[in-house]
Amino acid sequence: MFKLGCACRACVKNEVLSGLTVALALVPEAVAFAFVAGVDPLVGLYAAFMVGLLAAIFGGRPGMISGATGAMAVVMVALVAEHGVEYLFAAVVLTGLFQMGAGVLRLGKFIRIVPYPVMLGFVNGLAIVIFLAQLQHFQVTTPEGVKEWLSGDALLVFSGLVMITLFVIYFLPKVTSSFPAALAAIITVSLLVIGLDLDTITVGDLASIKGGLPEFHIPAVPFTFETLLVILPYSFILAAVGLIESLLTLSLIDEVTNTRGRGNRECMGQGIANTVTGLFGGMGGCAMIGQSMINVNSGGRERLSGVAAALFLLMFILFASPLIERIPMAALVGVMFVVVLATFEWSSLRIMGKIPASDAFVLVLVSAVTVFTDLAIAVVVGVIVSALVFAWEHAKHININTYDDEQGSRVHELNGPLFFGSVKNFLELFDPKDEPDDVIIEFQNSRVADHSAIEAIDNLAERYIKAGKTLHLRHLSEECRQLLKKAGSLVEVNVLEDPRYHVADDQIA
Repeated sequence: MFKLGCACRACVKNEVLSGLTVALALVPEAVAFAFVAGVDPLVGLYAAFMVGLLAAIFGGRPGMISGATGAMAVVMVALVAEHGVEYLFAAVVLTGLFQMGAGVLRLGKFIRIVPYPVMLGFVNGLAIVIFLAQLQHFQVTTPEGVKEWLSGDALLVFSGLVMITLFVIYFLPKVTSSFPAALAAIITVSLLVIGLDLDTITVGDLASIKGGLPEFHIPAVPFTFETLLVILPYSFILAAVGLIESLLTLSLIDEVTNTRGRGNRECMGQGIANTVTGLFGGMGGCAMIGQSMINVNSGGRERLSGVAAALFLLMFILFASPLIERIPMAALVGVMFVVVLATFEWSSLRIMGKIPASDAFVLVLVSAVTVFTDLAIAVVVGVIVSALVFAWEHAKHININTYDDEQGSRVHELNGPLFFGSVKNFLELFDPKDEPDDVIIEFQNSRVADHSAIEAIDNLAERYIKAGKTLHLRHLSEECRQLLKKAGSLVEVNVLEDPRYHVADDQIA
């Protein structure tokens, strides 16, 4: 009979205990994000269970944790407020279909175009967002519904419990690594609060987490084209936000664990998770960086930890809600503070003065946009700004070497990429009025990159024709020759030894 070896048993133990730690941290997050979206707390908890379970099984990154997230909850608010929760369930189903489509089309690979300064800004901004989100737990709601900051003994107790949590998480690994430090801290603080009967905020003060098994439920919406028009924009945005956050989390966990996940499989896994969740009354979700970092730091590196976290969460909902509701929020806040410290790239502060100013600007910009809007918008803004900076810098790299050949023709050897950012500089390099009658422009050392470049070549050819000069365009690609329509037969294009690359142009099939 097959028996697990000691090393294997230790691995399973670490995965299960790590999953338990994550499950405890998932409860207040799922409840809070449900409130953000304007739905019942159980809708958030069911999403955390189902998305977490299915993404762990079918996703492309072992050890990554998925569940209900704030980035997606913010998008859901308007839909729920205007049309109700059933439309949300329908939108989540369509969201999953969009994400599976992204996996089929293998769009996950495009996460590689995210520049490193954008990744640094994303991670730093996320750490700040997680930190700021914990400050709400230092507040209490008065009977009149007004939030007030803790003060006096209440603040002292809460802060002291947070410090004890941090103390246990920091020092326990120096004594033993056989038990997750975060879980030990949660248990220690919980026993301390229960044993001393301390008056402090607990999970149960947020909402009750008691419920039954999620039930199959087809969204109760009219299956009409009008309904599709309502949910379509929300589903598309939710799919994009979910995939961006999931794939960036995948990249971050790859870096931390020195392994490599599979982006396209993650798209499929997230899609399956959201489609099923929408059919079982969940609000949908995506990868969670904070909980993923807790999992990795607690020793969870395989799919078992994600599966265990989801199953523990379901057990909490079904059987252990009275016990879980007694866990002090201070313990969970302390765990998240540790996540903040581990997530923030402190090295980025040291290199700010050593990297190019444009990279430093992008890093700070993405961090700020992450804090004030959301992660997906921040990444898109960062990629766009980085691309514009890249275009601006490379636009300066175009120049010509000019000489007269044996036949008396003026030859201009073009050097550097020709694309939308460099076409203005390209056109300023030539003055047809001061040229001899026969002119050759040599493109062998230049790459024609897009349709803007082709239009610039066409415009330059027209200028030479109007000046009564004979122009030869040498070493152009086949696409360029096909698209030079305006110049007609007055421009000679030498086809010998022309390059075989393709131009990024919509007119080419």
